[in-house]
Amino acid sequence: MSASADRQALCVPNPSSSVYTRSSFRHWNAGENATDGCNTRAEVLIAEAVVAPTVGAGCKLTGGTWISYYDGQEVTSAGALDIDHMVPLAESWDSGASAWTAARREAYANDQGAHVSLVAVTARSNRQKSDQDPADWMPPSPDAQCRYISEWVSTKLRWQLTADDRELEALKVYADGPCEDTIVRYTPAP
Repeated sequence: MSASADRQALCVPNPSSSVYTRSSFRHWNAGENATDGCNTRAEVLIAEAVVAPTVGAGCKLTGGTWISYYDGQEVTSAGALDIDHMVPLAESWDSGASAWTAARREAYANDQGAHVSLVAVTARSNRQKSDQDPADWMPPSPDAQCRYISEWVSTKLRWQLTADDRELEALKVYADGPCEDTIVRYTPAP
């Protein structure tokens, strides 16, 4: 993993003095296509389906199949999936988002400009992850871990978010070990 430069780009933050609240991030807005009647959550589900769902009135999704890469589970009901913020909202708050404008936090919470920022996963795996960083949680599927580390670092770099010492150490363990050949690609957020 070409992560030594990436780790250096993730400088250690100053702790935020403000208190995180989920309502600080307006999420599931009208999405990339404001005229399709689907919010960001539904647009991500449609984009990540391995078998496309039927999109009904009010963007009601029926049918479809998804693979939750965190745990390798096949899911056939959109309602059984959560849309995970790769870097959780609380983690992003502590990593620099607390200083952002409300508009930038909304852009982050609804980021479809990078396919790794939001990911459809089983509700169970998303709730196990909660707001933890790689020092405290990794996908249960070993086959998913290098992808997860790559997408985590990519999202942090895309949004110029920082990492604390424990997080950096966990990333280093993967970058210097099983994920050393993993490449991190990202485009800076607008």
